[in-house]
Amino acid sequence: MTAPIIVWFRDDLRMADNPALRHAVDSGKPVLCLYVLDEDSDEVRALGGAAKWWLHGSLTALGADLTEAGASLQLRRGPAEDVVPAVVAETGADAVVWNRRYGAARDVDARLKTRLREEGLEVSSFDAALLVEPWTMQTGSGGPYAVFTPFWRSVQKRLQEDPPRHPLARPKTIDGFEGAGSGSGDALDDWGLLPKHPDWAGGLRENCVPGEKDAHDKLHAFLADDVVDYVDGRDRPGESVTSGLSPHLRWGEISPHQIWATANQARDRRNADAVGSFLREVGWREFTHHVLYHFPRLATDNWRAEFDAFPWPDLDESALQAWQQGRTGIPLVDAGMRELWHTGTMHNRVRMVTASFLIKNLLIDWRLGEQWFWDTLVDADPANNPFNWQWVAGSGADATPYFRVFNPELQAKKFDPHGDYIRRWVPEYGTDDYPEPLVDLASTRQAALAAYDVVKHARAEAQGD
Repeated sequence: MTAPIIVWFRDDLRMADNPALRHAVDSGKPVLCLYVLDEDSDEVRALGGAAKWWLHGSLTALGADLTEAGASLQLRRGPAEDVVPAVVAETGADAVVWNRRYGAARDVDARLKTRLREEGLEVSSFDAALLVEPWTMQTGSGGPYAVFTPFWRSVQKRLQEDPPRHPLARPKTIDGFEGAGSGSGDALDDWGLLPKHPDWAGGLRENCVPGEKDAHDKLHAFLADDVVDYVDGRDRPGESVTSGLSPHLRWGEISPHQIWATANQARDRRNADAVGSFLREVGWREFTHHVLYHFPRLATDNWRAEFDAFPWPDLDESALQAWQQGRTGIPLVDAGMRELWHTGTMHNRVRMVTASFLIKNLLIDWRLGEQWFWDTLVDADPANNPFNWQWVAGSGADATPYFRVFNPELQAKKFDPHGDYIRRWVPEYGTDDYPEPLVDLASTRQAALAAYDVVKHARAEAQGD
């Protein structure tokens, strides 16, 4: 039997516009599709609970699509550096392909690529997750970008001069490998990705549909209708005018190339500004991955080293818990945290407000907030999630100024003026059942500014000022 080629799926759980899968199909070899749940490698961050729920649904959808095309999805659990070579040995594969990752996990890929090539295998990796590879974008001085606007301007210029590749067609048929080792692997249900005791995922089931099909349905529905209101409505959490694509992008059920091509095809005089604004958000995702590539410890270390001097007080566990549960007595913050728990997502404007409240009003380390979001977001992304938390904290690239403290009451008046969002998620607001505010917004803002002064002085001393 002809030796198979292994397609190692990771955060690219789709069939269309999947360069690694396309290469494997075009090779003429039998194709073995593999997914490895790696929770043991130091460079691979273990998934949170909501992400595991989404992953279960996404793997189910991908497995069904592959089966329909003539292949099957083999599931394995363990360190990828052990599992992939083991599958190679069991099946006699002489080639392995995958789509690239850009955080610390790329070190796993590099070591595997070297090892397998030394053993005589063909190993290839492909660009599938970004419009531009992070190392190809450099400032005039030759370094990585630290500010979004010039980065996005350069990306747009690049894409005008060298347009993104056209999305690759979905393989209609796949010659699935059926030789030795093809029938081994794990049952998805045995991985325990779905919560059971207790089952807290009812809201996720009501609001989320993992899989490639729903991703494209959402994109087409958004471009056909809601996009015209995107510029004015994207900041209003009580209105449904966003695309809802973030979890699909995070899991690679749709690619930025597909979004770019489809959005530009739908662009016309009526929606040109809105489509541009929407694609700018795709650009923000590109920027966060650019920063992650150059700073892989984004989830644990301050991007700006001077923020190591920030004087975090002793942790107030009760305040952290009140924030997590949406019981702070600050309506917009509580609405956002309850939306997060129920749906696995949160409106972007409210993400900034809830993060600012935790960091700058409660003076709780941004890393604890980032970890909570990592565990409760279905779109928890290794780049976007820590980048955005550091952006709010002021410790990251292109960060909001340290003195900017989102006032949740003013934010609610501006972006939820009729209280639709708050009433939906905090129905007891205005009654005796709703708690008093956990802190005073004005005095805690002043305390935050005083703490940030310590960082300013530390930076000045380091610079010799």
